[in-house]
Amino acid sequence: MIALYVRVSTEEQAKSGYSLQDQIHQCRDKAGRNADCIEYVDDGYSGEFLERPALSKLRNDLREGLINKVIVYDPDRLSRKLANQLIVTEEIEKRAELIFVNSEYKNTPEGILFYQMRGAFSEFEKAKIKERMTNGRRAKARKNKVVKDVKVYGYKFNKESQELEIYEPEAKIVRLIFELFTDPRGRVQGINGIAHYLTDKGIPTKKRKGVWHRQVVRQILMNETYTGVFYHNKWNTDGMLANKYKKNPEDKIPMTMRPKEEWIPVEVPVIIEKKTFEYAQKLLKESRRRWAGTSKNTYLLSGLVRCGECGNTMTGRRAKNWGTYIFEYSDVKNTAGAKHKGCGNRIKCEDLDEAVWEAFVNLMTTKGQSLSEAAATTEDDTDISFEESELQRIDARLEQIKAGRKRLLNFLTMNADIVDEEDIRNQLIDLKEEEDQLLKLKEETAALLDEMQQEEANDEILSEVVEEYLQAEKTKTLTLERKQELLRKAIREIRVYPSGKVEFIRM
Repeated sequence: MIALYVRVSTEEQAKSGYSLQDQIHQCRDKAGRNADCIEYVDDGYSGEFLERPALSKLRNDLREGLINKVIVYDPDRLSRKLANQLIVTEEIEKRAELIFVNSEYKNTPEGILFYQMRGAFSEFEKAKIKERMTNGRRAKARKNKVVKDVKVYGYKFNKESQELEIYEPEAKIVRLIFELFTDPRGRVQGINGIAHYLTDKGIPTKKRKGVWHRQVVRQILMNETYTGVFYHNKWNTDGMLANKYKKNPEDKIPMTMRPKEEWIPVEVPVIIEKKTFEYAQKLLKESRRRWAGTSKNTYLLSGLVRCGECGNTMTGRRAKNWGTYIFEYSDVKNTAGAKHKGCGNRIKCEDLDEAVWEAFVNLMTTKGQSLSEAAATTEDDTDISFEESELQRIDARLEQIKAGRKRLLNFLTMNADIVDEEDIRNQLIDLKEEEDQLLKLKEETAALLDEMQQEEANDEILSEVVEEYLQAEKTKTLTLERKQELLRKAIREIRVYPSGKVEFIRM
């Protein structure tokens, strides 16, 4: 029996003109029109890997003695890697005759050498094609182009302009997801609640499915693209193409994140404001603790209280004390497998709730008054801060140092016979020392500026909470659930110490 093996990858069919039908036609001509042939066809499979359905079946049939001749259009159809090509060639030649349509193959020292040379060139060509495609994609990205349809919910891909455009039917759902997460107003509880909410409303996912999973909602909340920037070259996927052929999960190559300096930013239309996105990221860090499990009873500070001594979260529970039941927050963990059992810190719910709410109301009132005074007296100040001007000065000086170093090196090269090389070297050393000091100062100044901007963002969030509180206070709509929402917006954590000291950690 004669085996005809043909293969084409999607990329090759589109660019190189390889056609499965043409390969089969020419292989049949080589075999003879009346010959008994079995076709082994790998359609859309890369020649980089040996794990291909038709090739695996061919190798198995060879081992079982069903095949006595194998006809292949070209050696690179067997594999684009020389090592793999030689493995398959050796397997075939042990049990059958190997024939190629467009090249002469002889099992002689000279023939094998030529065959290996062809295989090496084929592997080199594959690597160069991959390199050119990668470089081409990166070059397009640097021109602010989106290379392919990245299928981000809320956007559609314009092939002609190679840009992401807002797709309003999905974009309004993205805004709704962020709103439900950052300002639920009693409609949902956490990410899981949002997933149920969207499913119940019959809103389709990107894949047009009717069921939303919490992980999909979480990915949307974590996707920075909505703030107006999409990053190319963010993930390293080398070798992952073969994962679909690997049965053992341990053999699969994981996707890894590249260093941030290698990412290529591309501007896209904004769906979510940056401050809303950053606030959502803060809440995400706390969401697991805040929405972990449910209880028969509702506690005002659920998910916010932590023991200042041992670090355990303090959960609300009903406890028996001298024959009567009381409600308390306790750090004791009775569940099996708990890492820390707790130090036994506990406090009455009534006492802590009252103290925290009183402090919160005082904060809202005080902040509300200061905001009113600020609105009446503060003039619009558009001047940049000292830290921003300092960063501009440092960047300008770093550019001068870079240009100065280049001039010195050029001068040294052009005048090597007359210049004092030691003097030039000392000047270069001085420039390097100044550059190192400036880079250190730049890092410290940038960190300080980031801290100041973060504080401003926190103040903005607190201002929004004040507005919501004052409005709700007017309309008398402060239910327990509404109080929880307001507290969670303003306070990240409440630390309770065995001594009775209570500490507030703001968002």
